[in-house]
Amino acid sequence: MTLAPGTRLGPYEITGPLGAGGMGEVYRARDTRLQRSVAVKVLPTGLAGSPEVRARFEREAKAVSSLNHPHICTLHDIGREGDVDYLVMELVEGETLAARLERGALPTDQLIRIAIEIADALEKAHRTGIVHRDLKPGNIMLTKGGAKLMDFGLARPTGLAASPSGLSQSPTVSSPLTAEGTIIGTFQYMAPEQLEGREADARCDLWALGAVLYEMATGRKAFEGKSQASLIGAIMNSEPAPIATLAPMAPPALERVVKACLAKDPDDRIQTAHDVRLQLEWLRDAGSQTGLPAPVAARRKSRERLAWILAAVATLLLVVAAAFTLPPMLRRPVPPPVMRFAITGPEGVTMTLDGPSAAISPDGQAVVFVALDSSGAVRLWLRPIGGLAAQAIDGTDNATFPFWSPDSRQIGFFADGKLKKVALGGGSPEVLCEALDGRGGSWGRNGSILFAPVAAGSIYRVSAEGGDPAEMARPDSARGENGLRWPRWLPDGKHFLFVGLPARQGNYDVYLGTLGEKGCKRIMGSAAAPIYAPPGYLIVVRNGRLMAQGFDARTQRLAGDLLSLGEAPPLSQSAGAPAVSASETGILAHPAVGLPNSQLIWLDRSGRPQGNLPVPAGRYEALAFSPDGRRLIASRRSSAVATDLWMIELGRAVSTRFTFGTSTVSNPVWSPGGDWIAYNANPTGPYDIYRKRADGTREPELLLRSSALFKNIQQWSPDGRFLLFGQPDPETGWDLWLLPLDGDRTPIPYLRSRFNEQSGQISPDGRWMAYSSDESGKLEVYVQSFPTAGSKYQVSTKGAFFGFWSASGQELGILEFDGTFLSIPVKTVPSFTAGTPRTLFRARTDLVTMTTTPDLQRFLEAVPAVAEARPSLVLELNWMSALKR
Repeated sequence: MTLAPGTRLGPYEITGPLGAGGMGEVYRARDTRLQRSVAVKVLPTGLAGSPEVRARFEREAKAVSSLNHPHICTLHDIGREGDVDYLVMELVEGETLAARLERGALPTDQLIRIAIEIADALEKAHRTGIVHRDLKPGNIMLTKGGAKLMDFGLARPTGLAASPSGLSQSPTVSSPLTAEGTIIGTFQYMAPEQLEGREADARCDLWALGAVLYEMATGRKAFEGKSQASLIGAIMNSEPAPIATLAPMAPPALERVVKACLAKDPDDRIQTAHDVRLQLEWLRDAGSQTGLPAPVAARRKSRERLAWILAAVATLLLVVAAAFTLPPMLRRPVPPPVMRFAITGPEGVTMTLDGPSAAISPDGQAVVFVALDSSGAVRLWLRPIGGLAAQAIDGTDNATFPFWSPDSRQIGFFADGKLKKVALGGGSPEVLCEALDGRGGSWGRNGSILFAPVAAGSIYRVSAEGGDPAEMARPDSARGENGLRWPRWLPDGKHFLFVGLPARQGNYDVYLGTLGEKGCKRIMGSAAAPIYAPPGYLIVVRNGRLMAQGFDARTQRLAGDLLSLGEAPPLSQSAGAPAVSASETGILAHPAVGLPNSQLIWLDRSGRPQGNLPVPAGRYEALAFSPDGRRLIASRRSSAVATDLWMIELGRAVSTRFTFGTSTVSNPVWSPGGDWIAYNANPTGPYDIYRKRADGTREPELLLRSSALFKNIQQWSPDGRFLLFGQPDPETGWDLWLLPLDGDRTPIPYLRSRFNEQSGQISPDGRWMAYSSDESGKLEVYVQSFPTAGSKYQVSTKGAFFGFWSASGQELGILEFDGTFLSIPVKTVPSFTAGTPRTLFRARTDLVTMTTTPDLQRFLEAVPAVAEARPSLVLELNWMSALKR
C-alpha cells in the first residue's frame, strides 16, 4: 500500500514517502494538532493481515515507548485508521551511517563519538529489557545532535524464546532477513547464535555493534561472501582481517574492543553495552596515547609479552649492580616520523600561498585551494590527496577563504560580497547570505556556519541552508576591540573560538564563545587564529613558531604546556588568519615555511629586465618612488610580525633605515614635494597614520589615531591638502576617505557604497579618482570625478587590482588579475575619456609587489631572490611526532 500526499491517518497528514523496509513503510507527515513534522510508519498491505506481524508491530510500539534516550528515536503516538496500523515517531533529519560509509571509513574521533552514543543507547534499551536484534548502519541515523538508533521493529522483550525451526528461509545476501521465520535481522550483522536460530539475548546486539565498529574503522564489512552459504560460513568460522592492516592509524585499543564484541561464543563475548561504552570512553579520553600506528602497536604488543620476564630480570640487575642499564627492549617505542610532501596546482595555475586560502578536508582525502589560472580567473581548485591532478570547481570565481562541511562533501567560501556553498557532487554554488568582505567561516556539526561577514565587525551564525544571520559575538569597545574574525566551531557544535582585533604585542586575543550564551572568555593569545586538531590540540603561532597547545574539547580548558612544531609558515596578509588547516585524521596543511628574500628588478615598458637594483638582503613588500624619481621608499620585513621602511638613493644605491620599531609599518606614500613620507604603523594595535620628514631629521608625527583597525594610506593628494586612505565599515565594506592635513583633521568620506572601494589614485590635475570596486561582481578599475564623487567610468573589463596615473595625466596603467600590465591613453579635460588599452607586459607569477616611475616608463618588481619552484602547499602526516617542549 502506498499512501498519497494528503492522506490522513487520524490527525496526521501524509506529505511524502521517506522509505520502506521489511517491517513497514515510512512517510513524512504533518501533525495537524501540534503543527510539527513527524515520521509515520505503517504496515505494508501484504502483511497487515498476519497476526504474528501485527503482534510484532504492537511490540515495536511498546518497546520504543519504554525508551527515553537522546540517541534513540522517540515514539510520539500509535494508532489505527481503518485497516492501517501506524506508529508516529520523531522525524529525524540527517543521513544514515550506511550512506556515510559509502564514502569510506570515518575519522577516529568521529567513529568513537558515534560508537559511544550507540553503546549508550543500547545500554538503556538492554536495561529496560529490550533487544534491538537488527542493529546495522542503515538503522543508525547521523543527525546534528548525534547518532540516533532507529527501527525497533525487530526488537523483543528479553526472555521470549526464539522459534526452533532453524534456517527455514535463505533470502539473498542483500535482503534483510525480516520475513516470516525464525531468523530476524540483517545477515551481515547477525551473531552466530541468531543464524543457528538459538536464543538471542542482548549479546547479539553487541556482536552487531562490533561489526558496525569494524565497518566504521575500515570502510569494509567485517564478513563478506559471494553467496549466502559462504557468508554464513565466514560469520560462523572465520575472523575479519585485522583493522590495523586496513586502517594503520586506527588505535590498537579499538581493535581489542571490536574483537571482544565479535567473539563467536556469546559467553566469550563482552557481556554488556555498559562495558563497551566504558571501553570506548577510555579510548576517547586516552587520546593520542591510543593512536599508535600498526607497526608501533605490534612492537608494543611483543614487548608486553616480555614484560613479566624483563621485570624480573631488571629487578635482579638492580639488586646485583644498580649501574647496569636496562635492555633496549624496555625503551619506549619510537613514534612514527613526521612525513611531509608538497602539492602544487596544475601547469599554468598559481596557488595563492596564504594560510586561509587553502584547507584540507576533515576526512583528510582532499585539499581545496584558491588559485589564479592563465586567463586571470581566480577560483577554487580541488586536489584529491590520492590523485595526481587538481580540478577547478565551477562557479567559484573570485572565491576567498574556503572551508569544509563536516562530512567533507561541501565547501563554503566567500565571493562577490556573499557567503556561498558548493557541493562536490555537482551543481551550482548556492548563496547563503550577504558577506560583504568575509574574514573566515566554519561549518559545524550542528548544521550552522559561523562567519565574519566584514573585515572589522561581529561574528555571525547562519544555517547551512541559508537564511538570516544572527549575531553571536561583537567587538568589545571596553577592551579596545574593533573587529572579530576567523571563528571556528569546536567538535561539540556548542562552543567556538575566534580572535579579536587589533593585536597586542604581536598576538591576538583568542576567545571561547558558547552557543546560546552572551559574552565570551579569553583563553590565550596567538599571532594567528587557532585551529583545533584532534585528538586535542589548538595549533597557534607564537614568536614565529608553530605551537600546539593541549586543549580538552569536553571541558573547554587548556591543558599542559605549549609545544613547538617548528618554524611557522608566513603569516597571512589578512590579519589574524590561521596559519594552518587540520584534518580529523592527523594531517596538517600549510604554505611552505619561510619567506624568501626579494630582489628588485628593473623592467622597461615592454617588460624586459634591465638589471637589478642593489639593496641589502631582505624581504621587500611595498615600494614607492619619490616624485622626482631619484629615491625609493621600501617596506622591508624585519621579523615575522614586523616591518620597517628603508630609504634608497637610486643614484648611489645607498640604503638607509627610515623607521625603527617592533610594529608593522606599511603603505608608504610621498608628499607632492617629496619632503614628507606618510605611512601606517600599528604600535598600539590599530593601523594609525603617521608622517615623517623624508630627510629623517624629525621624529614621526601622529596624524590620525582612531579605533578603526585599518586606515590604509593610498596616496597623498597632488595639491598636498589630503591623505587618501581606505577604511572598512561593518555596513558598507571598504570605503575611501580623505584626511585633511589642516584644521582639526577630521576624516571626510569620499566614496561609500554597499560595494568595496579600494586602491584610490587621484589624477595629477586633481579632477579624477581611479580606484577598484567589486560592484560588477569582481574587482575592476573605475574613474570617478574628484573631489566630489559623480561622473563615473569603468576602464577595465577582465578584472584588475589597481591603476597608476602617469605624471602627465595622459596615461593610466592598469594591473589585471593575470599580471598583465595595460597602458590606456586618457584625457581628463573637459571630461574623462579613455582610449584603446595596449598590453605592455605580463608580470611574473611569483611577483611580491611592483611600482612604476612617475612617467610610467620604467617599472620595478620585487620578486624572490632565488628562483623558486611553483607555489606549493605542504602536508604533514604524523605531525604530533614533531612536538618539542
